[in-house]
Amino acid sequence: MICLDEMGPEGAKSFPGSRLVRPDPAGARRARAGQEADYGRRGSGYVFGAFRPATGEALAVPYPGRTIANWVAFLDRVDAWVGAAAERVYAVLDNLATHRALDVLLWALAHPRWEFVFQPTYAAYLNLIEPWWKILRSLALKGRRFESWDEMAAAVAAATAYWNAHRHPFVWGRRKRRRPARPTGVARLPLAA
Repeated sequence: MICLDEMGPEGAKSFPGSRLVRPDPAGARRARAGQEADYGRRGSGYVFGAFRPATGEALAVPYPGRTIANWVAFLDRVDAWVGAAAERVYAVLDNLATHRALDVLLWALAHPRWEFVFQPTYAAYLNLIEPWWKILRSLALKGRRFESWDEMAAAVAAATAYWNAHRHPFVWGRRKRRRPARPTGVARLPLAA
């Protein structure tokens, strides 16, 4: 099973983080946890991603736009990434028109081991790549300023390589909290009024 989706549009800009990008000079005003205004168009694009929840392995590839041709090129790249050992590949997708285009369906006919599973409308949480996008944003983008789209794409590639070096199986749901043990002893009787 592989989860596929795209993150974006993302622009080369300043992303908020835990520290200030530029504090007030010489303490003229009280410092606040904000960011300076970021003006300018320094490039933008989309990051297409594939995620294997069973192993935690991820693939993120930046593209300049969300087009059908880019999506088919990404599917070719994911097919090579999966390898020929997998007999059947189930790809979990959302209902974006790009994912259901004629060229994509023709690609699926040319690759019979692939089966697309489209998640229901308004159920993005069923695709496990969505929480991984949050992790990728914190690893690659949070608290950084990018001057160009190429610089941002390099940060996404480095963060994906870091994740793959430290990957683990991805478990859906919350972490189980340990309840404190009940004290041993004799139970109290209820108070009669």
